[in-house]
Amino acid sequence: MPLLANAVVDLFIKGGPIMYPIALVSLVAVCIFVERVFWWIRFAAKRSPKQLEEVYVTLESGDLAKAISQSAKSSDPVVRMIHHGLQHRHTSMQGALEVASGQELRDAGRFLSAMDTIVTLAPLLGLLGTVTGIMGSFTSIGSSELAVEKVTGGIGEALIATAAGLGIAIGTLVPMNYFHSRLTALKFDLEAAANNVLILAAQHGFDKVTPKA
Repeated sequence: MPLLANAVVDLFIKGGPIMYPIALVSLVAVCIFVERVFWWIRFAAKRSPKQLEEVYVTLESGDLAKAISQSAKSSDPVVRMIHHGLQHRHTSMQGALEVASGQELRDAGRFLSAMDTIVTLAPLLGLLGTVTGIMGSFTSIGSSELAVEKVTGGIGEALIATAAGLGIAIGTLVPMNYFHSRLTALKFDLEAAANNVLILAAQHGFDKVTPKA
């Protein structure tokens, strides 16, 4: 383990000064990844398809008060959205459902734009390291008898910085796409639940808003 740590430190130093912003970007990416993983784990624990189905059955039977009571203290984001819509049925149920849905999607999509920025920024930083490394190599040509070592050192700096930038981008892209897929699935669940509630509400006259065609 100490040998591995020494090798990493050695590569970091040989990568040149551009490795410091690359390391910062890497740290941010790791923090975002960990935070999102734990968020989605907690989110999965909150989902309750059984409770959602019970609310549907209650609404279908026409018992609005019971449906509101069933959804009042739910931790399921879809059921919470339904509860918010039922509470605002006399003003705009559809609008209330959209607002609650937007809040849930905003929380689920948190930091995705930051991850997208990291995917773009990390390779650019690696490319910048490539340019500075090659520039250092060319400026060393013919300057002294140690020019060969300086040239190879500059090329090594360029390759290390490029590899580090690409590694960070690839390591961020995969989880980012996974989180995007989870966000898309949540959006579908929220839209489906909102449409079901609007249909059931229209059937029983709970609100003044008819569902979209």
